[in-house]
Amino acid sequence: MNTSSGERVVSVDGCAVRVVDAERVTAVCERMPAAEDLADTADVFGLLSDPNRLRLLVALLDGELCVCDLAAVTGQSESAVSHALRLLRAHRIVIARRAGRMAYYRLADPHVRMLLDLALAHTEHTEAVHPERDGNA
Repeated sequence: MNTSSGERVVSVDGCAVRVVDAERVTAVCERMPAAEDLADTADVFGLLSDPNRLRLLVALLDGELCVCDLAAVTGQSESAVSHALRLLRAHRIVIARRAGRMAYYRLADPHVRMLLDLALAHTEHTEAVHPERDGNA
């Protein structure tokens, strides 16, 4: 195949892919996280994609709350809140502090807060088009 001005063709799984900027492609490939790290990051975004779990996390932006208070704030059952918190704890998105028989939950670290703050700020200044919700997908 003929290429022009520095383009080259690379075979990727039997498919010929044209590479226009080989230097940039190489740089991106070198900084690409490991597959396992990408899968873990995708899991975090998957957890944030559920509106009920997201509601819990937004409630925790103001500080720690117990399961009962989280249920009251979010309108979910205590059982649903406990289940969601178990998932969020397993992925180190929230942590718990015990005080006697009570457990108080809070965001695990500033990175979680930053993710939430950025996502909320993004949705506040953009108008999303949702063809999947309108049946136009």
